[in-house]
Amino acid sequence: MKPYWIPLLCVALSAINANAQTPAGTAQTHVAAAKAAAKEDFSGVINLCNEPQPATGQRANAQQANAPAQRTIPPAAQWYAEPAKVFDNLYFIGSKDVSAWAITTSEGIILIDSLYDYSVEEQIANGLKKLSLDPARVKYVLVSHGHGDHYLGSKFLQDRYGAHIILSQADWDLMAKDRTAAQLKPRKDMVATDGQKLTLGDTTLTLYVTPGHTPGTISSLIPIKDGNQRHLAGMWGGVGFNFQRSPDAFKTYGASARRFQDIAAKAGVDVLLTNHSGQDKTLDKIAALKARRPGGPHPFIVGNDSVKRFLTVVSECADAQYLWMTASAAK
Repeated sequence: MKPYWIPLLCVALSAINANAQTPAGTAQTHVAAAKAAAKEDFSGVINLCNEPQPATGQRANAQQANAPAQRTIPPAAQWYAEPAKVFDNLYFIGSKDVSAWAITTSEGIILIDSLYDYSVEEQIANGLKKLSLDPARVKYVLVSHGHGDHYLGSKFLQDRYGAHIILSQADWDLMAKDRTAAQLKPRKDMVATDGQKLTLGDTTLTLYVTPGHTPGTISSLIPIKDGNQRHLAGMWGGVGFNFQRSPDAFKTYGASARRFQDIAAKAGVDVLLTNHSGQDKTLDKIAALKARRPGGPHPFIVGNDSVKRFLTVVSECADAQYLWMTASAAK
């Protein structure tokens, strides 16, 4: 999340941590495994494996306050990115940092995430128009998790186009309790459940509740079209460790990542999508896509092994953080 908007959110994950296994080995063992999996592809997430430093009193107090002193809206030059067609039915309509995706179907559009309230009209509504798509055809907005950089644009889409907003119950609750002004939040609408099928026209997404980044983060499987070829994209719904740092939180995160890794492997996921462009070099891939020759390799089709490596990085880093935290508490 952006430092100028929502601060670190405290989440209580112990209740959903019962089935998570305790990480074995040492923290450095897990760091080594994460680095081996990251290679050059996922250098944007390997910092999750940085060993934690003792928090100062000032930092701890700032986290407990759970609200910025003042909200500032950055100029468009800092966040605007050109929209792009990525597959026949998938479009990037995100900003330089925070990603948003549009999936076209025979009966309308499904969005994944909605950016900030100040960027949603220019980046999403006008971005769709630039791509010759009608924003009035947006039927669903699937919010991957209840942080402001992903949900604050939802109210605009709900009010302007009548789009249905979808979060897990845990993240509807998280959003309701954060310190964002109530008038900026969407009205409660649809609740996603684990394993739910979201169908619009000829397209069905499968949703999984993968707690960790937030209590009810949603990860999803998305069918992709590239000419006569069919692919399957997987989106891990929340990467960063910007939650209350407790052993249970990291154990839950790691367990969710390994579960989704297994789901992605069995389903044959070969396209990785993220909700922050730096996590998988989204903008670099879009640039490479523009130079793609007919019949040439598609930069977003990375193969199942690459998807597995991404989820290995985040799960191994979570395990390392767990072990560092429990070792520190034992001293």
